[in-house]
Amino acid sequence: MRDRSAHVCPLQDGTVYSARMGHRPFSCSPLEEYEPIVGQMAIDRLRRVASDLEGLSLLELNSSAKGGGVAEMLFSSIPLLDGLGLQIEWKTVSGSRQYFEATKNLHNLLQGKRGAFTPEMEDVYVHSIEQCAVQRCSDGHDVVLVHDPQPFGLGHYLKSDGQSWLWRCHIDMDEETFQRNPRLWDFMARWSGDYDGAIFSAAHYVVSRWPMPKFIIPPFIDPLSEKNRELTDDEVRAVLEKYGIDRQIPIVAQVGRFDPWKGLDRTIESFRLARKSTRCQLVIAGGLADDDPEGERILNRILDSTSADEDIHVLNLPLDDRLTNWREVNALQRAASVIMQPSTREGFGLVITEGLWKGKPVIGADVGAIPLQIRNGVTGFFYGGVGNTAKRLESLLANPAFGRKIGERGREFVRQHFLLPDRVADYLAGIRMAHRGALASASCDDCIVSFHPWFKLSKRGRG
Repeated sequence: MRDRSAHVCPLQDGTVYSARMGHRPFSCSPLEEYEPIVGQMAIDRLRRVASDLEGLSLLELNSSAKGGGVAEMLFSSIPLLDGLGLQIEWKTVSGSRQYFEATKNLHNLLQGKRGAFTPEMEDVYVHSIEQCAVQRCSDGHDVVLVHDPQPFGLGHYLKSDGQSWLWRCHIDMDEETFQRNPRLWDFMARWSGDYDGAIFSAAHYVVSRWPMPKFIIPPFIDPLSEKNRELTDDEVRAVLEKYGIDRQIPIVAQVGRFDPWKGLDRTIESFRLARKSTRCQLVIAGGLADDDPEGERILNRILDSTSADEDIHVLNLPLDDRLTNWREVNALQRAASVIMQPSTREGFGLVITEGLWKGKPVIGADVGAIPLQIRNGVTGFFYGGVGNTAKRLESLLANPAFGRKIGERGREFVRQHFLLPDRVADYLAGIRMAHRGALASASCDDCIVSFHPWFKLSKRGRG
């Protein structure tokens, strides 16, 4: 069964999906359809963990239902949890442009950008959070799961007795950043004391100084969503024709937000150098998310720098029609010979996961949690500077059979580690431990529970 709900807009109070209100504007595939992909043991484990939490009221809070990996995961996990017997609800926070400018600055600072979260930014943030808190959006829920920094402060105003609040960090953050920026630490510590646990994508993101249990759970993709399902040749061809892309010319593609951390300049420079000896074209495709006012500036800069280059296609894919957007991204990734993501910082990089799942050779940077997905030369390749990466592009374009071999390994690695049923089971197990289990006590403030093989990086890569 495929989701047919293209246009999903939050209600006036920010509600995107609510089982208790009977507001279910989108769906996901039935659980049994995942069994041929992940195996019966994974499905049984998910059902078993969910049965322990049947009837639990869970609220998920984030900043936008349009664009970005968090929303994409929620579009699949929310209806899945509903079907498993949880009283699930998803709401988004609202705010002015000034608020989202402030939270984007906060996001960048947490990822290591030099600078300060100024008193003016802090005032905007606090005022907006207080306005959101007036709606009392968490009333009646047993567990509240807050995604990323934008709604982080709400726990201070809304947490009530008996509730468990967990923070899910999706960004490339580490304690070195807090050591360099004590004011940033003070700001985050102001709100962290209201949480009963934190979830990180990888071990090196864990903030050990926070007095709460920590969980390590990677993100996931939904292999049956419109963005990742198998497409027919006609579906792929229709998207390429829509955007004037000649399929006979090998495609190098980078898909994702227009963001300063995504390494778009690296991709453009590497492509231009490789093109001198290999016929190819570059597709850069992304969208402008509601909670990222910086994206428009980055898009305009990329358009200005590539407008005279007929081999570079820069696509601003509309986000209003979610399913069309996902189908077009799916088609562009499947049409590509090589997928690029040479980020300078990266919380995880679900576009890499998507590319690997589609059996494509992916070139990503050795930063953040990308090394959890790319094992250099095995499941993909690391960016090695413009010159070396151009040579890698030339090699992959000249030897498609080798690229397919790498892609097959990448797909199997994703199947084993980064698909919806396994990781949602991890989330539920973590919630059970924090809300009802042994970690629901002050004695476990230093506990770290990893639901993923602990891959210790030899150093913190910076690409």
